[in-house]
Amino acid sequence: MHTPASMVTGIVFAPLGLVLVFTAAITPQWREGQARLGGVGRAVGGAKGAELLLLRSDGLWESCLQVAHSELRECWPVSGPYQRDARVRAAQGLVLSSLFLCGAGIVLASIGLRCWTETPLRNVAGAGGLLVALGGVLGLAALGVYTHHLQELGVELASTMSEFRGLNVHKLPSLTLRPAGSLYFGWVGAWVQVLGGVALLFGFRRPQCPSCPKRADTERAEVYEVSY
Repeated sequence: MHTPASMVTGIVFAPLGLVLVFTAAITPQWREGQARLGGVGRAVGGAKGAELLLLRSDGLWESCLQVAHSELRECWPVSGPYQRDARVRAAQGLVLSSLFLCGAGIVLASIGLRCWTETPLRNVAGAGGLLVALGGVLGLAALGVYTHHLQELGVELASTMSEFRGLNVHKLPSLTLRPAGSLYFGWVGAWVQVLGGVALLFGFRRPQCPSCPKRADTERAEVYEVSY
């Protein structure tokens, strides 16, 4: 069976998009910001009155706080206003749905392709492509909601910061948050899912055989009366 280029594109793009979106979902760099604190160097072993540059990052399920140019880093599950925000919850649900649909679509497309036979199940493969494309659309929706409201989402503070001895994290200055690396991974992965799904959806066409003789649409038969 000759494999169309669009079919190959879909088979490659769909898993790639799934990996990228999954990577974005589990990493805490959907947004990031930094703030400077003065006169707190002694709290972390520095000189008295030194400034600290704090790096803050948030993901869908985890947040992190780190002192720049040091190994002091603390991560914790999202909580507080950020976790309760309906837009964050919507993004979480849409991303999980996207991963599930894309994974199910890849399984269906693999079954429909049936590389071990000469006759692929085109309807099954097409359904798989549809699920992959739909998963990509849901991923784009989640990323769009999060990106549009990125500055408005609450910033929760860590309840325990044992590594930051003497640093009052409840008096942090306001952060100017911006999109981070995981968000870009998600955008690329979601678009790759959409392209892979569309390629799978339209790549399984009924094969044509140019060298085969054309059959007449209708067979004509002449009836003769034979007398004995």
